[in-house]
Amino acid sequence: MKYYLIAGEASGDLHASRLMHSLKEQDTAATFRFIGGDMMAAEGGKPFRHYKDLAYMGFIPVLLHARTILRNMAQCKEDIMRWAPDVVILVDYPGFNLSIAKFVHAKVGTPVFYYISPKIWAWKEWRIKAIRRDINELFSILPFEVDFFEHKHHYPIHYVGNPTAEEVKTFRDNYHESKEAFCLRHGLDPKRPILALLAGSRKQEIKDNLPTMITAALPYCQDEKGYQMVLAGAPSIDDDYYSRILKGQPVSKVSEETYQLLSHAAAALVTSGTATLETALLGVPQVVCYKTPVGPLIRWAFNHIIQCRFISLVNLIADKEIVTELFADRFSVKNIRHELDRILPGQPDRATMLQGYQLVAERLGKQSAPDTAAKEMIEILNKKAR
Repeated sequence: MKYYLIAGEASGDLHASRLMHSLKEQDTAATFRFIGGDMMAAEGGKPFRHYKDLAYMGFIPVLLHARTILRNMAQCKEDIMRWAPDVVILVDYPGFNLSIAKFVHAKVGTPVFYYISPKIWAWKEWRIKAIRRDINELFSILPFEVDFFEHKHHYPIHYVGNPTAEEVKTFRDNYHESKEAFCLRHGLDPKRPILALLAGSRKQEIKDNLPTMITAALPYCQDEKGYQMVLAGAPSIDDDYYSRILKGQPVSKVSEETYQLLSHAAAALVTSGTATLETALLGVPQVVCYKTPVGPLIRWAFNHIIQCRFISLVNLIADKEIVTELFADRFSVKNIRHELDRILPGQPDRATMLQGYQLVAERLGKQSAPDTAAKEMIEILNKKAR
């Protein structure tokens, strides 16, 4: 069959490429056309646009590039009509993809599948109307979304497993390096415990969060027997940017080895996002830290507008507080330090958090998300073809 995929950012490129790989294994005659990135291109097919041509985030950048965005959207619609796929598969990126779904449903009639469903449970819940109208099948990687879509909105979806859980399991099954070897490889002290810092993957996140994380952790790293702070460097951030922030600070950096770093860490300070789930699945107690502007206003919005109880995937999946979330008005050196105290080795709250992580792993399950999604997609399409 002919598959047209649209992924609008780096994470979507990763997930879509793995889905393409699974589709090829189960449909040996599969052909692809897509908007995506280098990882999707490596799987084969014909790229129509690189996602970097679409990746404008935030109100001002979108406004400044509105003409380009609208032109890309119009050209994408024309390309779908010309190529005549058997299915259009949308991957996250709802601002662009839901508009494409509306067009395909109304003007083309091709089935529209959504892989990695839009997070409308957090905000913009009104988008359920567009999803119900324009999306034929929704494939979720978060187990709590089943309750949200099926029970609250009576819209059936497919939970196919979680890619992060699968990636962490594969890593743990194959990684056998000792802490001593890891430390020697990176110029660290094998005798000192590691405090990992995961400060985000965007420059603004790092600028906002990392200095406060370092200040909060400094008292634990004052002598040769104390902790050593080790920052997980993001692949998209150059060394010079980190150097300006880390200048004069007792912080080492390890790039593109976040899982390896966490495997040997005693605890971690982590910004919100997928990193919180990765840290939990690797069994590292953590404090979730995320600075926002106008903290009191953000707190008010979180309590009255944003329709979810938590910001970290760990707590969202568990449906209760497993890790402490210090964001908006709760983000401070004092609060980070207090919460870190509670989860270091020897503290009772550490064992409670680790036990909570087991619940998260159980709820995610063990199925392969791209394999399961590909199998179900092909079965649905074959039924429609009969």
